[in-house]
Amino acid sequence: MRVRTLAEYALAIVLVVLVISLGVGYLLGQPVLFAYVETGSMEPTLNAGDGFVAIPAAVAGEIEQGDVVTFEAEELHGGRPTTHRVVGTQGNGYLTQGDANPFPDQSRNEPPVTDGQILTVALTMNGEVVRIPHLGTGVMALQSGIDRVEGTIAGLFGWQQVGSDELTYVLFGLGVVLFGSSMLTGRGKRLRTGSDERSRTRSTGIDSRYILLACVLLLCAGATAAMVVPVGTESYGIVSTDGSGSANPTIIPVGETDEFEYTIHNGGVVPIVSYLEPRSSGIETDIEPHRLSANESVNSTVTLHANDETGYHVESMTEYRYLLVLPPTVIGALYAIHPWTPYLAVNAVVATPLIVSWTLFGGTSHRIRLRQRTRSRTGGFFD
Repeated sequence: MRVRTLAEYALAIVLVVLVISLGVGYLLGQPVLFAYVETGSMEPTLNAGDGFVAIPAAVAGEIEQGDVVTFEAEELHGGRPTTHRVVGTQGNGYLTQGDANPFPDQSRNEPPVTDGQILTVALTMNGEVVRIPHLGTGVMALQSGIDRVEGTIAGLFGWQQVGSDELTYVLFGLGVVLFGSSMLTGRGKRLRTGSDERSRTRSTGIDSRYILLACVLLLCAGATAAMVVPVGTESYGIVSTDGSGSANPTIIPVGETDEFEYTIHNGGVVPIVSYLEPRSSGIETDIEPHRLSANESVNSTVTLHANDETGYHVESMTEYRYLLVLPPTVIGALYAIHPWTPYLAVNAVVATPLIVSWTLFGGTSHRIRLRQRTRSRTGGFFD
């Protein structure tokens, strides 16, 4: 295989991974694999518009001082995800600060950041953040251009704007699909030379395994979305007060506790099992998992603890849910290893029948091909 061909495949893979990560990150509302910063608060580590490799907090390990993290802010940037460096700890949370900022975020009314608020950790090598120059600049420029074009067209025809974010990912994804398709359906040529040379050009077609792969990916994406999209991390701002109790469960007398009912709903047709996991020290959840049938709802008791001093702090918990395509005991054992392990097992179970059926009835050598024949009267070479 020529170097050029290898480079084309490498570029295709990078583009596919990039668009999938950005698209999934947009749907989930948090960075996935790649992210970027929009401001200069992290200069010179990350300039405005630079991207970085984002490791999910669930697999990044213990957060340490000096890590650059993306977290769900309470006050900064209107509560949007913020990328800053961990500079210390306070109480049951972390102190964060932008490298270009003179003071920690907590001096600007941002509560200490809990583990449950941290979405990703920036990948570092030799102590330096792995930076992708201008990744965000390109995405934001594309969004801005699409927004202007869409706004002009919408104004002319009276349409309602869809939004630059959505269109950016749709167009970017379409471009990647077309690029990948052009590579997979490239045509090879068999040549003959001579005065009466007859050459045949045959389309290599599309190997049916690519179609199988696409179907498996689509099926697994649907299963993963059903497990991941409805859930996530919930953060609760707790006010520790010297006063008496309140009807609001997040306003609690100093050193005391309060409870509320957290509703879990299964809107799908496949039964699920749900786990609630505390992500900070001041919150307690039910230990036992909850099993839900199709369109069933259950309530789970959540207990919040107020600090021993008056003030405002954040407590977090995460809900994990899994399709019950495996026995609950198996899912429980996998969950004990890591909360992401059951996702892999469920996807394997979901994809297996399709792969087995294709192997039994479709075979492994079928190709969907188009043929084209051409004739040439002169010698020569075709590239």
